[in-house]
Order: sequence, then C-alpha cells, then structure tokens
Amino acid sequence: MLCALTVRKLKPGTFEQFREAFMEGEGEAPMPTGSQFFMVRNTEIPDEVICFGLFDGTLEELRSSDLYSGCDEQLSKIAPFVEGVGTDGMYEVVEHQTA
Repeated sequence: MLCALTVRKLKPGTFEQFREAFMEGEGEAPMPTGSQFFMVRNTEIPDEVICFGLFDGTLEELRSSDLYSGCDEQLSKIAPFVEGVGTDGMYEVVEHQTA
C-alpha cells in the first residue's frame, strides 16, 4: 500500500478557494477499489492543510492510473493559494491497523 502525502501552508484566508480548486474535477473518474483520499486541516493553524491518499497497489500501477493523471493541472489550479510546501512525497505503508 502507498501513501501520497503533501503538507501545504496556504495564503491566509484562502482555504475555501484552495479546497474548491483542489477538488475541481474530482469524482469524474472513479477511484480504484481500496483507494482513499483525505484532506485535513490543522485545528490550531487553519492555513496548514495536509492532503494524503492511500492506494492499494504498486507505484507503477498508481502512475498508470487515472488518480495520477491531471496532477500537473491540479497543481496549477491550487498554486495561487499556496504559500509554501513542506513534506511532499510517496511513502510505502509499512504498518496499517483498523478497528
């Protein structure tokens, strides 16, 4: 299982615009079975947003999926609202538990 994760600091007061731009076009192509997406916002620093997705497959499968296409376009849409990017990478899930 893979986890794509990005931490962003948004320009003050732009969360709703960022969210709208980020989610534009989402849902047009179905997510692969077992995939999940999360957008979380820091409760104490509302301009810090973490987006991550879980993909049950290999890096090659992810890169060839619809999830990966359009990434550059999405980054262009959200760029006006992003002040900076911290952690940004693809991670292998080495432990996963559910209740």
